[in-house]
Amino acid sequence: MNDELQHLKNLGKTSAQWLHAVGIHSASDLRRLGAVTAYKAVRSRGFRASKVLLYAIEGALLDVHWNDIPAERKEALNQQLDGKTAVQKNNREY
Repeated sequence: MNDELQHLKNLGKTSAQWLHAVGIHSASDLRRLGAVTAYKAVRSRGFRASKVLLYAIEGALLDVHWNDIPAERKEALNQQLDGKTAVQKNNREY
């Protein structure tokens, strides 16, 4: 089987299977939804995916290894995942 998702950087057999299970079958599906929405869909389906999957999806969209995503971008993804903005986070610190 020629699985388009498995040809993207960072995505292997298991992550592709999880994405297929939630209706994401192509790179264009992934681009349309974005990393956070795709990750949330996988988690909401009960798969025990770690945050590395979130970064792997983002890296797949950017065509970079997930470990090369800048810390600031990873933090922005985490804030988006948690429904927080930078302003909310900063207000909490005061």
